[in-house]
This record gives sequence, C-alpha cells and structure tokens, in this order.
Amino acid sequence: MPSSSSDRHSIPRTIGRLLLAAFLLLAGVSHLTFSRIAFRAQVPEWLPVDPDFVVIASGVVEITLGLCLVLLTRRRVIVGIVVAVFFLLVFPGNISQLVTHTDSFGLDTDLARGIRLLFQPLLVAWALWSTGAWKWIRRRHQARS
Repeated sequence: MPSSSSDRHSIPRTIGRLLLAAFLLLAGVSHLTFSRIAFRAQVPEWLPVDPDFVVIASGVVEITLGLCLVLLTRRRVIVGIVVAVFFLLVFPGNISQLVTHTDSFGLDTDLARGIRLLFQPLLVAWALWSTGAWKWIRRRHQARS
C-alpha cells in the first residue's frame, strides 16, 4: 500500500487526517471520563456485553486509532481503512439510539437522532479521503477491471 509522493504532500489531506485524529482522541478520552454515562446510553440493549465494557473498549480503540493517524504516516492507508471500518462497526449503536428513542448527548428527538445518522457516512468518507485510502481503493479496483 505504498503511496505516491504527491499523496504524501497533500496539505488538505494531512490537515483532515490530523483533525480526524484529534476528533478520535477527544472522543476516546470522553468515553473514559466525562461522557462515559452518555456513551453507555448508546450501547444497544441486544448486545450481549456489559455496556460499560463496550464504552471503555471503544474509548481505548478510538484513542489508539487517533494515535495511529498521527504516528503511522507510512501506514496511513491501512489505518484509514481500519478507522472507516470502526465507524461502520459503531453505527448500530447510533441506529439503536434512534430506534429505542434514547436521549443522549442532547439528542432528545427522533429528528435529531436521525440527523446524526447522516453524519456516520461522512465520518467513513473523511477517514478514507484524509488517509488516501479512497484513492488507493479506486486505483486497486481500476487495476482489476
């Protein structure tokens, strides 16, 4: 998954990657500290795992992914794919919050919870774009065609 030199020097992508890293680091720290209870409200009831464990584990994963986005620049494509998959894996929690009408993070109406769902695909796209993974996936797909 090597990247071309032009990808390495893309200032908008680098800024986007670092902003995403900051977002993940803040979210991860908040999972472990000041927003722990609010995040527990988003864990689907059907998940057969202790909600507090899910919140702590996802916080640790978010911190790890944030650090990887900053530190593993030579592996940023694979990190971007992993971050995108992580955002897909937590999406059921957001859907559950809408379906169960659970208030959390000021999302106290179905409209607000529904609008939040629209941002999850944007996070996936942000992870793929800012790391060059989107371009890498497209190139790979074109090479197979």
